[in-house]
Amino acid sequence: MAYQTLLVERRGPVGWLLFHRPHAGNAMDAAMMAELPRAWRELDEDSNVRCIVVSGSGKAFQTGLDMAALARDKASLRESSRRTRDAALELTGWHLGVTTPVVVAVNGVCAGGGLHFVVDADVVIAAAHATFLDPHVSVGQVSAWEAIGLTHRIAATVAARIALIGVHERLDAHRARQLGLVSEVVEADSLQQTAQRVAEAIAANDPLATRRIKQALWRTTELGRTAAQAAALDGAATHPARPETGSAAPAPGSAATEPVVAATVAAAARADAGRTTSFDTSVNDRGEQ
Repeated sequence: MAYQTLLVERRGPVGWLLFHRPHAGNAMDAAMMAELPRAWRELDEDSNVRCIVVSGSGKAFQTGLDMAALARDKASLRESSRRTRDAALELTGWHLGVTTPVVVAVNGVCAGGGLHFVVDADVVIAAAHATFLDPHVSVGQVSAWEAIGLTHRIAATVAARIALIGVHERLDAHRARQLGLVSEVVEADSLQQTAQRVAEAIAANDPLATRRIKQALWRTTELGRTAAQAAALDGAATHPARPETGSAAPAPGSAATEPVVAATVAAAARADAGRTTSFDTSVNDRGEQ
């Protein structure tokens, strides 16, 4: 089935997901929000796709919800509000448990809900003219998910400044790189080429290993540090290639490994719960194979 608001392509081992509403700054209308889960799953389930690149068509990267379009579609607006309220968003790879590594190539302005795609990426590259802002507060709305996501990438005080100042605070690409939100800044005409090169470098590695590394890193934002490390250790221990022992490990998710995984993570989560500096210790199996 064709997409109306997205371009989904394969370029060798790299899948490309491009927002394609350039006339509206690539803002998300009801159709795009309905198509995003299908596009993510299509690429994630394709065994030939080893890495996914997300970018935008035209001058903008992603400018959040298209409130003008949603205002004309009350049912979709209510559904969007419900998903936000119930923490049931299905916009980014992280929301949907995508385990394929994700590179985001920011080709222009990234505003509001567009920040979801940046903070939920594994690698972020930006064109030199790209800008980042969160306008929610300036139109009387609360920025919660976007601001919280930013705190996993940059200092909380900087995230607060962006959220509280709104449209009057824009990060340019070079400042975003200084803060750690972006890993590389390139000229606009080489952005897609650079993103493809980085994605191909990731794709050249063992796919199961890259997925498990991604899962281990993301668990540090979902679990306490001890639980995340325990889960990562288990993932490494059950990885099929174990050069340190020369032996084959049990198949991931097999009956031989599941009790060990559950017991290890649960014990580590309990240990985290007793720490005065613990993070959320609820076990989240998002992205597990």
